[in-house]
Amino acid sequence: MSNTSQLQVGTYNYASEVIKGYFNSQIAKVEKNDCFVRAVAAATDLAYDIAHGYVADVFHRKQGQGTMFTNIVMMKLEEEGMLIGDKNVKVRVLSTDEITNSYKLHGEIVKRKKTVKSFIKDNPTGTYIIGVAGHAFTIKEGILVDNAGEEFRPTRKVTSAFKINTPAEVTNN
Repeated sequence: MSNTSQLQVGTYNYASEVIKGYFNSQIAKVEKNDCFVRAVAAATDLAYDIAHGYVADVFHRKQGQGTMFTNIVMMKLEEEGMLIGDKNVKVRVLSTDEITNSYKLHGEIVKRKKTVKSFIKDNPTGTYIIGVAGHAFTIKEGILVDNAGEEFRPTRKVTSAFKINTPAEVTNN
């Protein structure tokens, strides 16, 4: 059982400082609209160039453009698993109930999308790729990992969330 009263919501790391090989990547230097690539790299603890190639191949992302249909592809990867770089990554697509809060409003129970802050509070451990309107980032052990210029905005609504587990590296036998 974790103690969420000690959780410091608002802890932040810049993706460019966390992602392996980011500063030396020739691809990253000319890339834009790559938030999902950065989220995958940060969540899987793999180099930017490996994540970039994977997202281009599996999600059909074109250079300089955002990544589309992430929910559909992630649902497929939930069944098949994700072999990225030298890691066998397990994906779990969080249900609507897991990314919404229930409130009583005028005597009726209503569901509203969780904010980033309430998501972190409810999920203080683990690694997640989070989707918000037109953007994606990583939450790792309660710490938000995002691009410079996207500093923690706790009221953004979570539109999708994917739990990422990297249980073991794949060996080539």
